[in-house]
Order: sequence, then structure tokens, then C-alpha cells
Amino acid sequence: MNRAQLKEYLDAKVEQYNVPDFIPHDPIQIPHLFTSKKDIEIAGFLVATISWGNRKSIINNSNKLMELMDHAPADFIINHEPDDLNRFDGFVHRTFNSEDCKTFIRSLRNIELEYDGLENAFAKAYLEKNHLQHAITKFKEIFFEIEHLPRTQKHVSDPLKNSSAKRINMFLRWMVRQDNAGVDFGIWDQIPMSALSLPLDVHTGNIARKLKMLKRKQNDGKAVAELDNYLRKLDPNDPVKYDFALFGVGVFNDL
Repeated sequence: MNRAQLKEYLDAKVEQYNVPDFIPHDPIQIPHLFTSKKDIEIAGFLVATISWGNRKSIINNSNKLMELMDHAPADFIINHEPDDLNRFDGFVHRTFNSEDCKTFIRSLRNIELEYDGLENAFAKAYLEKNHLQHAITKFKEIFFEIEHLPRTQKHVSDPLKNSSAKRINMFLRWMVRQDNAGVDFGIWDQIPMSALSLPLDVHTGNIARKLKMLKRKQNDGKAVAELDNYLRKLDPNDPVKYDFALFGVGVFNDL
């Protein structure tokens, strides 16, 4: 396929997969349980953080997190007392353990109190760096301003260390992308859709290589930059809509 044919093919796949029927099969279903902006973004950030591994396990543990926060994540983050964190003892998702979880809750509270929320913290980083992947690195500095164990830092990716930052890029897609499809939330307006990067994973990487969109063999930060460059040529205003196409084709063997 030439580029025009590929764009036509991928645009059709976006239409096929960027639909509400996508939600029940994806961790994005958890923030969709909420209606307030604060609940959506806090739930979304925590769910994105543990979104690796088996999807059923991700969704089960995300539901468990919401239950531990009394299904009111924003209220819990802002108003919890130190003793309330004891309820997270024993929580674990792969290498994300209860101490990591408690640190994330304390950090999210600090971000609410010091930056008036996640959107402002990310927007401050983006305004400073004028490049969203660099802004993620800056956000990581903000996130770990509080006292924390060194081990917990690995749960916030750093693109400047050549990480694909898949989970944060996915979270940013959820928050920033605005369309009428009903999947992504589009509740942030301080970061443009054009700045987003694709949340690169095994499925999207493999399909991108099969379609000759990506040459790099590793799914790392350099691969994200290469794929970004290609997708911006297909749609400079909304390049990451193609995440739906590549992921859907990969997961459902639809090529």
C-alpha cells in the first residue's frame, strides 16, 4: 500500500474500533464509571499505571483500587488520613505493590494541593518543555517531589531514558483526545491533541512494522518518535487516533 491507501485503510479501522463497544474490553472502562473530571482523571491515572499484563487482571485490580477508595477516588485522594492508607496493605499488581500504591496516593494528593490537579501539573510541564515526551520527564520530577522509596520511581516512565512511556501516553490520550466517539474523554484542554504520542505496545508495534510504518525493532522511545513522525503525516491534528486502528488490528488479528 502507498501512503494514501494506508491512510484510507487505517481511517476505516479507526471508525471500526473507536466506538463505545471498545470500552468493555479495555481498562478505560474504569474511569468511565465516573462523571466528574477529578474522579475521571485520578481513576484514569491509577488504572493506566497498572495497565500492563493480562487485561482481565488489570481490570480486576483496577476495580479493587476503586473499591479501596470507596468508589470516590478524588474525595479519597484529597481527604484521606494517613491511617486510611492501611487498607492498601496487601494490594499488588505485578511489581506495583502496596507501598508503591500508598506513595502514588500521597503524590496525587500533593499534586491536587500544590498544582490544583493532574491537568495543571502536566500542562505546566508541557508549557516549560514544549514537547510532550519531555514534559512527561518533567512531570515525573513533580510526581516524586514527596518523600518516596527509590523503587517506586520505576512506575512512572521517563521518555528521556528511551522509555516508550506507553501507560502515560495512553492516559494522556484518554484525557486529551476530543472526538464524538465516546471512548476517550477529552476533558483536558491545555494540551493539544497534535502533541500526543501513540501508546506503543506489542500489538501496535507489530502491526506498525507489518504495515511498513515502523522500522525500529524495539518498542522504546526512539520507536515512539519514529511512529509519531509517520502518524503526524497521516493526521497532524489527531495522530494518536490511529492507536485504535493498530491496536484493534493487532488484538483481533484483523490484517
